Amino acid sequence: FKVVKVEKKEVRRRPPPPFSTSTLQQAASQKMGFAAERTMRIAQSLYEGVDLGGTDPAGLITYMRTDSFSIAKTAAVECAEFVKTTYGAHYVPAEPPTYQTKSKGAQEAHEAIRPTDASVKPTAKNIDDQSERKLYDLIWSRFLASQMPQAEFYATQTDIESGKYTFRANGNVLKFDGFLKIWQQKFEENQLPELTASEKLTVKEFLPAQHFTEPAPRYTE
Repeated sequence: FKVVKVEKKEVRRRPPPPFSTSTLQQAASQKMGFAAERTMRIAQSLYEGVDLGGTDPAGLITYMRTDSFSIAKTAAVECAEFVKTTYGAHYVPAEPPTYQTKSKGAQEAHEAIRPTDASVKPTAKNIDDQSERKLYDLIWSRFLASQMPQAEFYATQTDIESGKYTFRANGNVLKFDGFLKIWQQKFEENQLPELTASEKLTVKEFLPAQHFTEPAPRYTE
């Protein structure tokens, strides 16, 4: 097996915006199987306050009923400082990213759903309830990712020759992970190693598979 051709195209991917009510419900359903009602009940608890060892319960997130993607400037600055300290200055963009909702008649009186203090990690020992911890982790990760730089990678098409047959692999070669440092999405599924023309490859395993067109999934709530 030998690589005969590698075609690359540099691509950038923007981070997703912080959560609004509807996108939080969708993500909690997709990633954790939470029903919308359960998501909002847990979010209400996070908003009202969790005992972190102080004199009063600490509200961990901003108000959870909102259509807005806007973020307070002070929150953006605090988040940038936390990201710089935790992950390095190259994970802080020159200007804080901004996002606009596409919904007509959106209720934008409140900010997007975000942690009230980015430095309170989901691993905080006082967040005992596992459902609260999972949802807070989702909100915290999404907010941090929304304030980080774009991911950079090469969309790559590789042709591999063996005898009279040619095999084609399509995928991504990561250049800079950017917001993917926090918010992985589905990038890993199509990751390819760095390959060069004329490079010889060794077969590790054959995985025969057949794909049939499937109908679109039924709508959930």
